[in-house]
Amino acid sequence: MSVTLTELLAMAGGVVLAGVVAHGAWAARKAGPKRAVPPMEEPHFDNPSPAAEATDAAAVVSPDSMDVTVPAVARPVRRPSNRIDALIDAIATITVEQPVSGEMALQHQPGSRRAGTKPFQIEGLNAGTGDWELPGPGQRYSEFQAGLKMANRGGALNEIEYSEFVQKIQAFAEGLGGFVQFPDMLDVVARARELDQFAASHDAQLALLLRARAAAWTPGFVQQAAARHGFVAGALPGRLVLPSHEDGAPPVLTLQFDAQAALAEDPEALSLRELTLALDVPQTPSEQEPFAAWQESARALARDLEAEVCDDRGQALGLHAFAAIDVELKKLYEALAARDLAAGSPAARRLFS
Repeated sequence: MSVTLTELLAMAGGVVLAGVVAHGAWAARKAGPKRAVPPMEEPHFDNPSPAAEATDAAAVVSPDSMDVTVPAVARPVRRPSNRIDALIDAIATITVEQPVSGEMALQHQPGSRRAGTKPFQIEGLNAGTGDWELPGPGQRYSEFQAGLKMANRGGALNEIEYSEFVQKIQAFAEGLGGFVQFPDMLDVVARARELDQFAASHDAQLALLLRARAAAWTPGFVQQAAARHGFVAGALPGRLVLPSHEDGAPPVLTLQFDAQAALAEDPEALSLRELTLALDVPQTPSEQEPFAAWQESARALARDLEAEVCDDRGQALGLHAFAAIDVELKKLYEALAARDLAAGSPAARRLFS
């Protein structure tokens, strides 16, 4: 459910390319691979308003009887959730007769927070702070809610997945002695399909190839070259990432090569001839200009690696191709923002995953 580099170029009247870029079998060349240069040894050098507080704290005195009335205990301000969003989640609400301890909530949590291919989350309304949060020990919660994601890149929520969600949340509510209300299944499934259709036509995962012009590279040489442009090792073998400036955010770009080469006993004995540079458009805010970073990184890496920037058919990508993609991406960003799913927003990152 994504628009590829190929489709963006086609929409803009550019060349028609094949589908998703895939790692292929890389042909060996007679020229030996370029290797990383050993690092040189670095040189060593030696309040609320006081009046308001006074009013809230004071006892209320009746002018007629002068009886002192004990003020009611103020409830904390109820804040919206940062994890569950009615835009992309089907939300079940759980009411309890009296606050429930975090320990009890954790004891009755389902063993898996997934219904089929769709994740869900359970939050409690902290009785002391008014915040929706994941249940934790030492806290008390006056009510709960569970949000089931209605669509992701695996497709729309279906009836079987929703039924599994209902069973798990019903058991959780019964364990707390609470009462749960679920939205209508047919309505949820219809909303899920509509959301999935929107996401499918407004997703974009762009990928291009960096293909060696002459000598191949070792994994170490690739890592050394990429590091000069801000890439660091990713969590998966054969994956380098350009991290976001935002803490905890997905990477801006990924640079990938054969995972088997990265896991080999002697990776430096292997030769690489192609790399994939990818941009997951909905995961990064447009304000951070990820497309510009993708284009600039492609050119810089191509220069340092003596590589050619290609599509998946091996055809060179010129300036006109990048310009055409840029035009289509601007339209995509506008459409996402109009749906309150701006690229890089928490809801967009959850939906396009």
